[in-house]
Amino acid sequence: MKTNNKWLAGALVLSLLGSCTDDHVLDFEVTKPASIAEMEYLNQYDALKQYIDRSADPNFKLGAGVTVSEYLKKDGYAHFINENFDGMTAGNAMKHSSVVGDNGAMNFGPVVQFVDAAKEAGLEIYGHTLVWHSQQNKKFLEGLMADKEMEVDPDAAESVLVATTAAANANVWDYQLNYVLPEPLTEGVEYTIKLRAKASEAYTVAFWRYDGTSTDYGPDFAVGEDWGDVAISFTPSMNATTLQFCFGTFGGKLYFDDLVLTAAGSEDNLVANGSFEEDALSGWEKPSWHDFSFGIEQVAGGPAVWYTERVTNGDVEGDDLSSFFATEAGDGPKAATIGAFGTGADGVGRAIVVQSGDNPAEEWDTQFFVTVSEPFMEGDKFRFSMKYKAAKEAGSTSQAHYEPGEYQHYEFVGQPQFTTEWKTLEYAGTISLAQAGGEDNPRGAKSIAFNLAVLGEANTYYFDDISWAIEESGNKIPLTPEEKADTLTWAMETWIAGMMEATDTYVTEWDVVNEAISGADSDGDGIYDLWSASNVSEQDALNNFYWGDYLGENYVRQAVAFARQYGPENVKLFINDYNLESDWDDNQKLRSLIKWIEKWEEDGVTVIDGIGTQMHVSCYMNPETQAKKEEHVVKMLELMAATGKLVKITELDMGLVDAEGEPVKTGDVTLEQHKAMSAYYKFILQKYFEIIPAEQRYGITHWCPLDSPESSSWRGGEPVGLWSLDKYRKHTYAGFADGLSGE
Repeated sequence: MKTNNKWLAGALVLSLLGSCTDDHVLDFEVTKPASIAEMEYLNQYDALKQYIDRSADPNFKLGAGVTVSEYLKKDGYAHFINENFDGMTAGNAMKHSSVVGDNGAMNFGPVVQFVDAAKEAGLEIYGHTLVWHSQQNKKFLEGLMADKEMEVDPDAAESVLVATTAAANANVWDYQLNYVLPEPLTEGVEYTIKLRAKASEAYTVAFWRYDGTSTDYGPDFAVGEDWGDVAISFTPSMNATTLQFCFGTFGGKLYFDDLVLTAAGSEDNLVANGSFEEDALSGWEKPSWHDFSFGIEQVAGGPAVWYTERVTNGDVEGDDLSSFFATEAGDGPKAATIGAFGTGADGVGRAIVVQSGDNPAEEWDTQFFVTVSEPFMEGDKFRFSMKYKAAKEAGSTSQAHYEPGEYQHYEFVGQPQFTTEWKTLEYAGTISLAQAGGEDNPRGAKSIAFNLAVLGEANTYYFDDISWAIEESGNKIPLTPEEKADTLTWAMETWIAGMMEATDTYVTEWDVVNEAISGADSDGDGIYDLWSASNVSEQDALNNFYWGDYLGENYVRQAVAFARQYGPENVKLFINDYNLESDWDDNQKLRSLIKWIEKWEEDGVTVIDGIGTQMHVSCYMNPETQAKKEEHVVKMLELMAATGKLVKITELDMGLVDAEGEPVKTGDVTLEQHKAMSAYYKFILQKYFEIIPAEQRYGITHWCPLDSPESSSWRGGEPVGLWSLDKYRKHTYAGFADGLSGE
């Protein structure tokens, strides 16, 4: 079919012939250059959208990627788009960073104008994109998660217990502050003591229990110059009547507050007036010959305190073992073993399992290690907890190590006493110089070692819900993970609701989530991971905002839910991604995306209507390479068809690579190469119509109808278009039209 479209190859002929400026007529016949004659067949083609069989493909839409600011000029560019396409996809105008300001204000003006212009022209709009990690206003989103300012009353004071010594003595027992318990402790019962403490200079306090004749020693606890939490679990070997805090080698002031002593399974505080708010010290005493003073004093309140976790996979529900190592019967340290489902403390999940052998030579022949990537330094305040049990009752000790197996100090987080029932160890304190490596090697403490070969015979030990967090403080406090997730969910809802209101039900198809899938499988489950700041380059982590890092995989379900809540009733939602046709991984990215969609839809609520494949492809002049590319385009379409989902090619364009593997710029493309690109377009479109069932065919969008300018950030200077930059049809136009028509 012929047309009078001004952007035909024939127009190129006229423009070239009309460019002669001679003042006289030449007396010889002028023939057309071969390059012009080769283009004339393109005059026989109609506008692209005329080649769609509407009766066979009622849902199919032919789209174009457009620059909204150019389209809104309503000049030749808009006319060219209107004449050839059914719909449009905005390159950038409908993305988060184009609409949302640094203060969160949303400017939907250009979006509304774009929708109005599309309505006027009778064109549809494919929405691109609601949620993505790129082109988000990262400054605004991260600002929502900024630390909270804490209101601090400079005049506020609290009552604390203060022990004051004039100078250090020779022995730790030379100063003892004792608490006589209202009722004796019970031998063999586990107790936990918690308090807040600080000192005029860093010091390690010895904590003992006494029954009038014998003493249980340790564990010690370190305190720093700022307030820090202390938590110690212990099991007395007698019916102790007195708690003893020993600091005979300390000179200065020692502060205690918020003292709580509880027995396992009980929340009753066995210490009277542990908050020291009452002007009484009932139960507190010192030996009469000890030369120090103690009493209740008023001190200024401290800054806000929070804890930052350093253990990864502490609930043992993932497969990451970077924080857990074991030595079993002398073999190790090596990565610990994760037990089967049902071994965890909740009876459903998993636990770390460590086996000890018979007749060990030393108690450290079997060890369980908890390690972190960043060492705790002297003076760092920390909190440690875990759940633990064993097949047989057994004792244990703990040590401070650097890397697992690099011993530094004999005492760390207490001496857990294992039973056949799950128990909880809680310990909080301050890293001492000895635990951090001592004066000769103060490199910090990275690992806690539990010596498990204490029973003397084979045993099985279980560990779960492991946490080792550093205490931080200030007048600002970070939001909790839950608070961040809640805040970002609100931001996502506000954004999607605003976009749906601006498009006023006119846009019924959306990339609800764009480019969710990475190209790596870190956990070996056969499925590519979701993108995260943890698996990208430093530059990408700096520039992008990864919703899943705060909302988990649920961010996709949340985006779908909001799009359905605020969008039109007939909205169609697509997950859009690139490299789904990749040959180098045998379409593994697409296989992974299909698995992820199945997982997202497992909740019975989330419904994803379709898959969008971008297809930013290249035509390879090496025949073997090109054959592999085409083979995997076919595989991609077959895999997508098998899902039963709608299938849309969302961003199709094509570059060119010569036989030597080098990219070819627009001005260097030969006729042979033009024809090869045309044939590849025809192949892709024909296979789409051949493989994808009619009820699943939802459209094809050409991302760059015009060749890319050299200055463009997208495939700059490459022959990606169906038209030249001057809007003249190229050979690829013919291949695309033939593919649409099935000829």
